[in-house]
Amino acid sequence: MAKTTAAQPAAAQPEAAEPAVAPPGAAPHAGDAAGETAYRAVVARSLRGFTGAGYEKGRPLLVQAAWFAALHLLFVKWWFPARWRPVLLRAFGARVGERVLIRRGVRVHWPWKLDIGDDVWIGEDAWILNLEPVTIGQDCCVSQSALLCTGSHLRRSATFEFDNGPIRLEPGCWVAARAVVLRGVTVGRDAVVGAGAVAHRDLAPGSVLTASGTPGAAPAVSAKGVTA
Repeated sequence: MAKTTAAQPAAAQPEAAEPAVAPPGAAPHAGDAAGETAYRAVVARSLRGFTGAGYEKGRPLLVQAAWFAALHLLFVKWWFPARWRPVLLRAFGARVGERVLIRRGVRVHWPWKLDIGDDVWIGEDAWILNLEPVTIGQDCCVSQSALLCTGSHLRRSATFEFDNGPIRLEPGCWVAARAVVLRGVTVGRDAVVGAGAVAHRDLAPGSVLTASGTPGAAPAVSAKGVTA
């Protein structure tokens, strides 16, 4: 972009600023403080070249197939006794504590990548998409239709390769109905991911993330258990 020199003869006029021109295959993004528009190269997507590099399923194909059969024929069914769901998860390599309640419709991608503490509740239709390990501490509640998603992709990768990461729920936290916790996130002790909220970064202990995306401190509680 042409610039005006600091000192010029009186008769000289500043040169007109040239408009920013997008190079081929570029998309505009936020410019500098002067309001100029800069451009960033666009990646040409080619999903046919996807390799899945860096993702290990952790069990042979036969075990994977056996789990998917057990998941869809037994585990998710309303008539399958809740007390047997932890037993079935353990049979496929999950670490599950005592007094864990798992409601109907819950989906677990890979049991051998799941660690659940004591006294955990997991509500109807919750989805634990654990391509990478998911750890749920004791006394946590994962409510109805919540999603714990350890999978993602590199958006600037032409072949859209994986960008996965583990999820950790510290003891006492609550992932409310239809909330989402994304890959690589740790939800701190006694923190809350509110209904419909999306946690894309770590939450501090005791914090509350609302659906508007605003984190805040948990309300104080009096000795009688009444919110102050």
